[in-house]
Amino acid sequence: VRLVESGGGLVQAGGSLRLSCAASGSIFSRNAMGWYRQAPGKKRELTAAISSGGSTYYADSVKGRFTVSKDNAKNTLDLQMNSLKPEDTAMYYCAAGISIATLTSGSWGQGTQVTVSS
Repeated sequence: VRLVESGGGLVQAGGSLRLSCAASGSIFSRNAMGWYRQAPGKKRELTAAISSGGSTYYADSVKGRFTVSKDNAKNTLDLQMNSLKPEDTAMYYCAAGISIATLTSGSWGQGTQVTVSS
């Protein structure tokens, strides 16, 4: 699966951004998909994910603010981010795998930068 992220940028605290990941090269509907993020000096974190059956996972830090969605017809994975905080600043990566638990061993995009100013 080839993954290409878009939608990152600079936003003020409290604002919103929508990230999108376009997938190609495999059967998208059978994949679990997810968004990871990594800030400078910090470990990579699974932020939000969705299984092939539609079950979702959110990190505690983004629950209630972020929404992950998958469009099997368009082969896209989106991440709606609301009420953004400076601590959400990171490089965001799209990943695809057989399951949410195995996303790290699947396919990865190049990442898109999200910067939230205070």
